[in-house]
Amino acid sequence: MSAALALLDTPERVACALPDLRRRLLERLREPASAAELAREFGLPRQKLNYHLRVLEGQHLVELVELRPRRGFTERVLRTVAGALVVDPGVLGATAPGDADRHAADHLVRTAGAMVRDVGRMVAHADSAGTRLLTFTLETEVRFATPGEVHDFSEALARAVADVVAGFDSPGGRPFRLVAAGHPAPRPDQEAPDVPAHR
Repeated sequence: MSAALALLDTPERVACALPDLRRRLLERLREPASAAELAREFGLPRQKLNYHLRVLEGQHLVELVELRPRRGFTERVLRTVAGALVVDPGVLGATAPGDADRHAADHLVRTAGAMVRDVGRMVAHADSAGTRLLTFTLETEVRFATPGEVHDFSEALARAVADVVAGFDSPGGRPFRLVAAGHPAPRPDQEAPDVPAHR
């Protein structure tokens, strides 16, 4: 059984997964297949597919799951190593730490990037150990009438979180990291949210 998630944590692994054909192969190989089967499905020469499969295998993005004896040769059956591939934001270049301004968009992006990196690595480690990573996610949406309410809300939320943490924090216990973030929600007909004109 393949892992739930694989972290693309080097520039080589990211570059390996980017070409369109390789992305299609990774998607198809969620179900195991041989180069001969893929050649028929994709309408491409087996030699060409074998090249791309070797590159993906070299970066540990696909894995060998079966050897099938055929007349005169052995057929290799491969599959994608994980159900989802996630790019480590650090591969794209580290962002200068700067001041930890909870209302700064770049701080939110750095924090979210660190979460992707850390959770991605721990999921991969848990999968290899045959265990499950214990996490939780809370999501909701709130509508603010004025820009000032965003600040007031974040201050009130920070106080409420501090109170809840104080009630559950156990010295010597397993530490968990909690991140609460807010950003404008995109409209259904837009790829990106409206950028407020106010500051």
